[in-house]
Amino acid sequence: MKKDFVRGTWQQKRAFSPAVITENARRTIWIAGHTGAKDDAGQSLAGDFDAQCRQTFRNIEKTLAEAHCALKDMVTMTVFLIDARHTTRMTELRTEIFGDDFPASAAITVSGFADPAIMIEVQGIAVAD
Repeated sequence: MKKDFVRGTWQQKRAFSPAVITENARRTIWIAGHTGAKDDAGQSLAGDFDAQCRQTFRNIEKTLAEAHCALKDMVTMTVFLIDARHTTRMTELRTEIFGDDFPASAAITVSGFADPAIMIEVQGIAVAD
């Protein structure tokens, strides 16, 4: 699959691409909302935004592995945050995770999640060969 990133200008500093262009995609993976309120051992991460953000992307990575693809195959995501003040930190963490090739993205602040311990939820789309 050929994938090109529209880099934009200010978007790079916010760790997202305004658009991702794919050609000859064979498979599209629609990723349901993932959270990270508990670590891999089942321990609560309540109140720890960094840990929840990292765990959320680890959980997405596991799901994508089952679909025989990886985080690098994500072309867009919607990030739901419990507090808009976490947006900048989420951007910093996402930069660590994705490097320079960011999926297209939106960040939305919500008033709550099904589990009050959840601080972030991410859904998205991946395109893989």
